[in-house]
Amino acid sequence: MSEMTFETMIRQMTPTIYANLKEAVALGKWPDGKRLTAEQTELCLEAVMRYEVESEVPEDQRVGYLSRRTCGAGTDGSGVSPAMAGLGEDATRGR
Repeated sequence: MSEMTFETMIRQMTPTIYANLKEAVALGKWPDGKRLTAEQTELCLEAVMRYEVESEVPEDQRVGYLSRRTCGAGTDGSGVSPAMAGLGEDATRGR
């Protein structure tokens, strides 16, 4: 029997396995309640992230995605008034 590599495992991972690994990392425990070790967390997270890239999961659905919106602004930062951005006040005032 041939040894399975990490890359082979990622290519053969099903969406169900991906979802289970992602949940385990998020909760820090396996479905049976046992806590993930630091090494298990690291390996599961790497597997989840590699699966997302290989399977072309949309960026906004990937682990660690952060929206670029701030204070109701558009994704490009437009729509934020200088006051909301903290530019309306002199930062040195009041010292």
